[in-house]
Amino acid sequence: MKNFIAKANRFVRDEEGVTAIEYGLIAALIAVVIIASVQLVGTRLSTVFSGIAASL
Repeated sequence: MKNFIAKANRFVRDEEGVTAIEYGLIAALIAVVIIASVQLVGTRLSTVFSGIAASL
């Protein structure tokens, strides 16, 4: 029984999994920001090229 309690205490104090989850959330947030900025720049770039094509 002492062995089980010791393992349970070690599992509760283990923060290695929490760190991996935090890094995963940060990576997901960065990916969302990159996707949003690329879409925004792509739309504006398309508008600029359409204007240039119309001027020619």
